[in-house]
Amino acid sequence: MGWLWSLIVGGVIGWAAGAIMGRDIPGGVIGNIVAGFLGSWIGNTFMAGFGPQIGGFFIIPSILGAVILIAIVSFVLKQMN
Repeated sequence: MGWLWSLIVGGVIGWAAGAIMGRDIPGGVIGNIVAGFLGSWIGNTFMAGFGPQIGGFFIIPSILGAVILIAIVSFVLKQMN
């Protein structure tokens, strides 16, 4: 059951980051989950866990990391077109 909770929280984090950036994440729900997981890793690597924790994710660093990830992915996709 823990993995399901992690998928849900990861998806919400990815969705929130996409809403903050005003950009859609490629891949829909799967893209949101991936952005949430990778963003969480980025955020917790550079901003050692602080703030509220839900489902094993520190929310503030995770969202900030996902925003950074979306900005990088958007920049790369724009350069490819």
